[in-house]
Amino acid sequence: MSPSGRVDPYPTYERLRAHGTVVQAGPVFSVVTGYAEADAILRDARFGVMDDDLRDQFLPGWRESPAVLSISRSMLRTNPPDHSRMRRLAAGAFTPRRIAAMRDVVEAQADRLVDGMLARGRDGAPADFMAEFAYPLPVGVICALLGVPAADRPLFRRWATDLTGVLEPEITPEELAVADRGAGELRDYFTELVAARRRSPADDLTTALVQAHDGDGDRLSGDELLANLIVLLVAGFETTTNLLGNGLVVLLDHPRDAAALRDHPEFAPGYVDELLRYDSPVQLTSRMSTEPTRHGGVDLPAGSWLIVMLGAANRDPGRYPEPERFDPWRPQVHPLSFGAGPHYCLGAGLARLEAQVAFPLLLRRLPGLALAGRGERRVRLTLRGYATLPVTVGDGASPVTDRGTPAGATGSTP
Repeated sequence: MSPSGRVDPYPTYERLRAHGTVVQAGPVFSVVTGYAEADAILRDARFGVMDDDLRDQFLPGWRESPAVLSISRSMLRTNPPDHSRMRRLAAGAFTPRRIAAMRDVVEAQADRLVDGMLARGRDGAPADFMAEFAYPLPVGVICALLGVPAADRPLFRRWATDLTGVLEPEITPEELAVADRGAGELRDYFTELVAARRRSPADDLTTALVQAHDGDGDRLSGDELLANLIVLLVAGFETTTNLLGNGLVVLLDHPRDAAALRDHPEFAPGYVDELLRYDSPVQLTSRMSTEPTRHGGVDLPAGSWLIVMLGAANRDPGRYPEPERFDPWRPQVHPLSFGAGPHYCLGAGLARLEAQVAFPLLLRRLPGLALAGRGERRVRLTLRGYATLPVTVGDGASPVTDRGTPAGATGSTP
C-alpha cells in the first residue's frame, strides 16, 4: 500500500505468493494471489460484493459520501438479484454482434487521433500519448453509446480520476473528499442528461435506461439510474485507457514483437490478451463469503473478506510458466483482468476490440513511434495506468528493425 508498492506491485505479489496462493492476514481477512483460486472464488456463488449491512460495519456514514453511494448503487457493487436486474438492462449494448459492428467506428476514430498526433509531432516535439490517444479513443466510443455530446467528453477525465480513488483498498479522508467531488460533478452532469433525454429521446443507452426507470420504477430506481450511468461511463474508458498506455510501453520495450504485430495485425487478439495478463489495467477486486468455504488450503469462515489480486493471479507461475516474460505466443492465455463469473466486465469485448484496432494501427501509421521518457505512473493499485506518457512520432524511420516473425509464431495466431 506504499506509494512505491502501488507504482510497481509485482515484487510484493511474489513475496505474498511465497506464503501461499491464499494468505490469511487476519481472522476474517485474506489475500488471494493464485490464478486457480482467484478464478474459482470469482465464480463461486458463495462469494459476493460488500452489501449495505457490511458497509455500515466497515464504512460508517458511507451514505453521506456521493462517491461511495454512486458506486454502491451500481451493478459494480451489488449482488443478485439486484445485480442481475441492472445488468440485463445494459447488456444489450454490449452483445458480441453490436461490438463487432462498431469496428469501423473505432478504426475511424483511431485514425483521426493518429492524424492529430502526426500533425502536432512533425517538429519532433513530444506528445502525451495518454491525452492525445489513450483517453480520447475509449471515451469517444463509450460516450457515443451513452449519447453524450462530443463537446462534453473532455470534462470526464478529471471527474473520473477523482471518483475512482474510492476503488482503492485504502482511502484517506482527504482522498475521499476528492472522490466525492468527482462523484458530485458526474451526478450533476447525468441528472441534466437524463432530463434532456426525457424531453428528447434518442437511440442511445441513456435513453434506454431512462425509459426503463420511467416505465417501471421497480426495474431501475432513480439512484440506480444515475449510479449505473456514472459507472458505465467511467468503466467504459478507464480500463481501456490504462490498457492502451500500459500496452504501448510493453510493445515499445519489445521491438521484435511490435514489428510482428505491425506486419500481422491478425495477431492482435493474442497480443491484447497477453498484454492484459502481463500488466493488468485492473489489479484487484474484493469479495465477501456468505458461507464457510475452503480455497488454497485455507478455511474461510462465513463473513471472510478477500482481496483478490488479479495482477498477481495473472502472473501465477503455476498457471503461466515464466510469468514475468512478455510472450504474445503464449498458449491458452485467459487473463483475469476483467474478472470472472457474474461480475465479469460487461464491456470487456469492447475494450478488447479497441485495443486490437489501436495497437496495429499505431505501429503501422507511426513507424517512428518511441517513448520520450518513462511517463508518470498514477499512484493507484486498483486501476493501474499512466497519468502521462510522453512519446515522439518520429520522421517515418522505424526504430523496429527486425521485421521477422518471432520463433514459434509461424503459421499460427497467438
